[in-house]
Amino acid sequence: MIEIGSIGEGNKALRAIQRNWAHYPVAAHGRARLLEEKLPRVSTSKLWEFPLELPSSPMGSWCLIDKQHILASPHGSRPFPHGEVHFIEDHMSPPNRAYLKLWEALTLLGHWPGPGDVCLDLGASPGGWTWVLHQLGARVISVDKAPLHERIAQLDRVEFRQESAFAIEPDLLEPVDWVFCDVACYPERLFKLLRRWLDSGLCTQFVFTLKFQGQPDYAIVDEFAAIPGARLLHLHHNKHELTLLLTPRTLLAPFFLPK
Repeated sequence: MIEIGSIGEGNKALRAIQRNWAHYPVAAHGRARLLEEKLPRVSTSKLWEFPLELPSSPMGSWCLIDKQHILASPHGSRPFPHGEVHFIEDHMSPPNRAYLKLWEALTLLGHWPGPGDVCLDLGASPGGWTWVLHQLGARVISVDKAPLHERIAQLDRVEFRQESAFAIEPDLLEPVDWVFCDVACYPERLFKLLRRWLDSGLCTQFVFTLKFQGQPDYAIVDEFAAIPGARLLHLHHNKHELTLLLTPRTLLAPFFLPK
Protein backbone atom coordinates (compact mmCIF):
# COMPACT_ATOMS: atom_id res chain seq x y z
CA MET A 1 0.00 0.00 0.00
CA ILE A 2 1.45 3.37 -1.03
CA GLU A 3 0.03 6.63 0.28
CA ILE A 4 0.31 9.52 -2.17
CA GLY A 5 -0.55 13.22 -2.15
CA SER A 6 -0.30 13.77 -5.89
CA ILE A 7 0.00 12.11 -9.28
CA GLY A 8 3.70 12.96 -9.29
CA GLU A 9 4.24 11.24 -5.97
CA GLY A 10 2.51 8.12 -7.25
CA ASN A 11 4.62 8.09 -10.41
CA LYS A 12 7.82 8.53 -8.41
CA ALA A 13 6.87 5.81 -5.92
CA LEU A 14 6.09 3.19 -8.57
CA ARG A 15 9.18 4.01 -10.65
CA ALA A 16 11.33 3.66 -7.55
CA ILE A 17 10.23 0.02 -7.30
CA GLN A 18 10.62 -1.01 -10.97
CA ARG A 19 9.84 0.03 -14.53
CA ASN A 20 7.00 -2.18 -15.79
CA TRP A 21 3.52 -1.65 -14.38
CA ALA A 22 0.05 -2.55 -15.69
CA HIS A 23 -2.96 -0.65 -14.37
CA TYR A 24 -5.95 -2.62 -13.10
CA PRO A 25 -8.95 -0.25 -12.95
CA VAL A 26 -10.71 -0.27 -9.58
CA ALA A 27 -11.47 3.27 -8.35
CA ALA A 28 -10.65 6.96 -8.90
CA HIS A 29 -10.57 6.26 -12.62
CA GLY A 30 -9.76 9.76 -13.84
CA ARG A 31 -6.85 10.16 -11.41
CA ALA A 32 -5.65 6.64 -12.27
CA ARG A 33 -5.58 7.48 -15.98
CA LEU A 34 -3.43 10.53 -15.29
CA LEU A 35 -1.01 8.41 -13.27
CA GLU A 36 -0.97 5.71 -15.94
CA GLU A 37 0.01 8.30 -18.58
CA LYS A 38 3.08 9.28 -16.55
CA LEU A 39 4.39 5.72 -16.22
CA PRO A 40 6.37 3.92 -18.98
CA ARG A 41 3.90 2.57 -21.50
CA VAL A 42 3.09 -1.13 -21.16
CA SER A 43 0.90 -2.85 -23.74
CA THR A 44 -1.83 -4.92 -22.11
CA SER A 45 -3.12 -6.16 -25.47
CA LYS A 46 0.06 -7.66 -26.94
CA LEU A 47 -0.42 -10.99 -28.72
CA TRP A 48 2.35 -13.58 -28.29
CA GLU A 49 3.43 -16.23 -30.78
CA PHE A 50 3.93 -19.74 -29.39
CA PRO A 51 6.47 -21.11 -28.61
CA LEU A 52 8.05 -18.22 -26.73
CA GLU A 53 10.48 -17.66 -23.91
CA LEU A 54 9.14 -15.95 -20.83
CA PRO A 55 9.94 -12.23 -20.57
CA SER A 56 12.80 -11.76 -18.15
CA SER A 57 11.58 -8.47 -16.61
CA PRO A 58 9.04 -8.52 -13.78
CA MET A 59 5.57 -7.16 -14.53
CA GLY A 60 3.71 -5.44 -11.73
CA SER A 61 0.04 -4.59 -11.31
CA TRP A 62 -1.32 -1.53 -9.56
CA CYS A 63 -4.61 0.20 -8.85
CA LEU A 64 -5.96 3.17 -6.96
CA ILE A 65 -8.30 2.10 -4.19
CA ASP A 66 -9.03 5.77 -3.49
CA LYS A 67 -7.44 9.09 -4.44
CA GLN A 68 -4.66 8.81 -1.86
CA HIS A 69 -3.77 5.09 -1.90
CA ILE A 70 -2.11 2.85 -4.49
CA LEU A 71 -2.26 -0.90 -4.06
CA ALA A 72 0.74 -2.31 -5.94
CA SER A 73 2.11 -5.80 -6.51
CA PRO A 74 5.57 -5.65 -8.15
CA HIS A 75 5.76 -9.38 -8.92
CA GLY A 76 3.26 -11.94 -10.11
CA SER A 77 3.31 -15.66 -10.75
CA ARG A 78 3.82 -14.92 -14.47
CA PRO A 79 5.45 -11.93 -16.20
CA PHE A 80 2.46 -10.79 -18.28
CA PRO A 81 0.04 -7.93 -17.54
CA HIS A 82 -2.13 -9.19 -14.66
CA GLY A 83 -0.77 -12.68 -15.37
CA GLU A 84 -2.76 -13.00 -18.59
CA VAL A 85 -0.96 -14.26 -21.69
CA HIS A 86 -2.81 -13.71 -24.97
CA PHE A 87 -1.61 -15.71 -27.97
CA ILE A 88 -1.86 -15.23 -31.70
CA GLU A 89 -4.53 -17.87 -32.18
CA ASP A 90 -4.81 -20.43 -34.94
CA HIS A 91 -8.48 -20.49 -35.95
CA MET A 92 -8.04 -23.07 -38.72
CA SER A 93 -5.81 -26.00 -37.75
CA PRO A 94 -6.73 -27.17 -34.21
CA PRO A 95 -10.15 -28.79 -33.70
CA ASN A 96 -10.97 -26.80 -30.53
CA ARG A 97 -9.55 -24.07 -28.30
CA ALA A 98 -8.09 -26.43 -25.68
CA TYR A 99 -4.69 -25.95 -27.30
CA LEU A 100 -4.44 -22.48 -25.70
CA LYS A 101 -4.15 -23.82 -22.15
CA LEU A 102 -1.42 -26.24 -23.21
CA TRP A 103 0.43 -23.39 -24.92
CA GLU A 104 0.18 -21.40 -21.69
CA ALA A 105 1.25 -24.31 -19.47
CA LEU A 106 4.33 -25.08 -21.57
CA THR A 107 5.23 -21.39 -21.78
CA LEU A 108 5.22 -21.08 -17.99
CA LEU A 109 7.17 -24.29 -17.65
CA GLY A 110 9.76 -22.96 -20.10
CA HIS A 111 10.22 -26.44 -21.54
CA TRP A 112 8.28 -28.51 -24.07
CA PRO A 113 8.53 -31.64 -26.23
CA GLY A 114 10.43 -31.56 -29.48
CA PRO A 115 11.61 -33.78 -32.34
CA GLY A 116 12.56 -37.23 -31.08
CA ASP A 117 10.25 -37.08 -28.06
CA VAL A 118 7.34 -39.51 -27.67
CA CYS A 119 4.24 -38.06 -26.02
CA LEU A 120 1.21 -39.87 -24.65
CA ASP A 121 -1.96 -37.79 -24.89
CA LEU A 122 -4.69 -39.25 -22.66
CA GLY A 123 -8.26 -38.15 -23.27
CA ALA A 124 -7.10 -36.72 -26.57
CA SER A 125 -10.35 -36.31 -28.54
CA PRO A 126 -10.92 -34.24 -30.59
CA GLY A 127 -7.17 -33.63 -30.70
CA GLY A 128 -6.30 -30.08 -29.63
CA TRP A 129 -3.38 -31.13 -27.44
CA THR A 130 -2.23 -33.75 -29.95
CA TRP A 131 -2.11 -30.98 -32.54
CA VAL A 132 0.14 -28.85 -30.29
CA LEU A 133 2.55 -31.72 -29.62
CA HIS A 134 2.68 -32.64 -33.30
CA GLN A 135 3.40 -29.01 -34.22
CA LEU A 136 6.35 -29.07 -31.82
CA GLY A 137 7.81 -32.03 -33.74
CA ALA A 138 7.04 -34.83 -31.29
CA ARG A 139 5.54 -38.23 -32.03
CA VAL A 140 2.17 -38.59 -30.31
CA ILE A 141 0.24 -41.61 -29.06
CA SER A 142 -3.33 -40.32 -28.66
CA VAL A 143 -5.78 -42.26 -26.51
CA ASP A 144 -9.52 -41.75 -26.20
CA LYS A 145 -12.72 -43.74 -26.51
CA ALA A 146 -14.01 -41.02 -28.85
CA PRO A 147 -12.31 -40.57 -32.24
CA LEU A 148 -9.90 -37.81 -33.12
CA HIS A 149 -10.94 -35.13 -35.56
CA GLU A 150 -10.25 -36.48 -39.03
CA ARG A 151 -7.72 -33.75 -39.76
CA ILE A 152 -5.71 -34.62 -36.64
CA ALA A 153 -5.96 -38.40 -37.10
CA GLN A 154 -4.36 -38.08 -40.54
CA LEU A 155 -1.26 -36.28 -39.29
CA ASP A 156 2.04 -38.10 -39.58
CA ARG A 157 3.66 -39.01 -36.23
CA VAL A 158 0.19 -39.44 -34.66
CA GLU A 159 -0.90 -42.91 -33.53
CA PHE A 160 -4.48 -43.18 -32.31
CA ARG A 161 -5.64 -45.83 -29.85
CA GLN A 162 -9.41 -45.90 -29.39
CA GLU A 163 -9.70 -47.05 -25.79
CA SER A 164 -10.05 -45.65 -22.30
CA ALA A 165 -7.20 -43.57 -20.93
CA PHE A 166 -7.58 -45.51 -17.68
CA ALA A 167 -7.03 -48.86 -19.40
CA ILE A 168 -3.47 -48.04 -20.46
CA GLU A 169 -0.90 -49.94 -18.41
CA PRO A 170 2.41 -48.02 -18.34
CA ASP A 171 4.62 -51.12 -18.43
CA LEU A 172 2.80 -52.48 -21.49
CA LEU A 173 3.35 -49.33 -23.53
CA GLU A 174 6.49 -48.27 -25.35
CA PRO A 175 8.67 -45.79 -23.43
CA VAL A 176 7.30 -42.23 -23.50
CA ASP A 177 8.98 -38.94 -22.62
CA TRP A 178 5.84 -37.02 -21.63
CA VAL A 179 2.34 -37.88 -20.43
CA PHE A 180 -0.39 -35.31 -21.10
CA CYS A 181 -3.93 -35.69 -19.82
CA ASP A 182 -6.93 -33.45 -20.44
CA VAL A 183 -9.47 -36.18 -19.78
CA ALA A 184 -12.86 -35.30 -18.30
CA CYS A 185 -13.14 -37.16 -14.99
CA TYR A 186 -13.38 -36.60 -11.26
CA PRO A 187 -10.06 -35.45 -9.69
CA GLU A 188 -9.96 -38.53 -7.41
CA ARG A 189 -9.86 -40.80 -10.44
CA LEU A 190 -7.27 -38.61 -12.10
CA PHE A 191 -5.09 -38.78 -9.00
CA LYS A 192 -5.08 -42.59 -9.15
CA LEU A 193 -4.13 -42.42 -12.83
CA LEU A 194 -1.23 -40.06 -12.14
CA ARG A 195 -0.06 -42.17 -9.20
CA ARG A 196 -0.01 -45.26 -11.41
CA TRP A 197 2.34 -43.52 -13.81
CA LEU A 198 4.51 -42.08 -11.05
CA ASP A 199 4.81 -45.44 -9.34
CA SER A 200 5.83 -47.08 -12.62
CA GLY A 201 8.88 -44.82 -12.84
CA LEU A 202 8.60 -44.96 -16.63
CA CYS A 203 7.99 -41.24 -17.20
CA THR A 204 9.02 -38.08 -15.34
CA GLN A 205 7.23 -35.31 -17.26
CA PHE A 206 3.50 -34.71 -16.83
CA VAL A 207 0.90 -32.09 -17.70
CA PHE A 208 -2.56 -32.94 -16.28
CA THR A 209 -5.83 -31.01 -16.08
CA LEU A 210 -7.93 -31.28 -12.90
CA LYS A 211 -11.57 -30.61 -13.77
CA PHE A 212 -14.21 -29.80 -11.20
CA GLN A 213 -17.98 -29.97 -11.09
CA GLY A 214 -19.56 -27.57 -8.62
CA GLN A 215 -17.57 -26.73 -5.49
CA PRO A 216 -13.92 -27.87 -5.75
CA ASP A 217 -12.74 -30.58 -3.38
CA TYR A 218 -9.73 -28.92 -1.79
CA ALA A 219 -8.69 -32.12 -0.02
CA ILE A 220 -7.90 -33.82 -3.33
CA VAL A 221 -6.22 -30.64 -4.55
CA ASP A 222 -3.93 -30.86 -1.52
CA GLU A 223 -3.08 -34.45 -2.45
CA PHE A 224 -1.96 -33.38 -5.91
CA ALA A 225 -0.01 -30.44 -4.47
CA ALA A 226 1.77 -32.75 -2.00
CA ILE A 227 3.44 -34.70 -4.82
CA PRO A 228 7.13 -33.66 -4.72
CA GLY A 229 7.89 -31.15 -7.46
CA ALA A 230 4.25 -30.71 -8.51
CA ARG A 231 2.86 -27.26 -9.30
CA LEU A 232 -0.85 -26.53 -9.56
CA LEU A 233 -1.88 -23.42 -11.47
CA HIS A 234 -5.09 -21.77 -12.49
CA LEU A 235 -4.15 -20.64 -15.98
CA HIS A 236 -5.63 -17.66 -17.75
CA HIS A 237 -7.03 -20.14 -20.30
CA ASN A 238 -8.39 -22.53 -17.65
CA LYS A 239 -12.05 -22.44 -16.74
CA HIS A 240 -13.34 -24.42 -13.72
CA GLU A 241 -10.16 -26.43 -13.59
CA LEU A 242 -6.50 -26.44 -12.56
CA THR A 243 -3.40 -27.49 -14.47
CA LEU A 244 -0.74 -29.67 -12.86
CA LEU A 245 2.85 -29.44 -14.09
CA LEU A 246 5.34 -32.03 -12.93
CA THR A 247 8.76 -32.40 -14.53
CA PRO A 248 12.36 -32.34 -13.26
CA ARG A 249 12.36 -28.67 -14.35
CA THR A 250 9.26 -27.60 -12.44
CA LEU A 251 11.23 -26.34 -9.45
CA LEU A 252 13.51 -24.38 -11.78
CA ALA A 253 10.72 -22.51 -13.58
CA PRO A 254 11.24 -18.86 -12.60
CA PHE A 255 7.73 -17.48 -12.21
CA PHE A 256 5.93 -20.03 -10.06
CA LEU A 257 4.76 -18.81 -6.70
CA PRO A 258 5.93 -20.92 -3.76
CA LYS A 259 3.51 -23.56 -2.54
